[in-house]
Amino acid sequence: MMKKLLRWLNWVLMADLFFVLLCFGWFAVAVAGRSTGFPLGLTAWYSLWEPVMQPALGVLMAGALATGLANWVANRFAQEKQV
Repeated sequence: MMKKLLRWLNWVLMADLFFVLLCFGWFAVAVAGRSTGFPLGLTAWYSLWEPVMQPALGVLMAGALATGLANWVANRFAQEKQV
């Protein structure tokens, strides 16, 4: 059960990571477009920053901490069983 939950959590975190990287790519392209005078969606990116991208970053950070803690606890219990 725990392994299935961790596998699902890792899948969600990988999807979230790719979403965050996609958002960063959009931001980089939009900033480059703005500097050259082409509107490539920087205002739209700014409007989505708080309601969409900040929670995605928060989920990514919290999930990384949660999986790290879960793996640490699992390894700790595995070591205690061996002793």
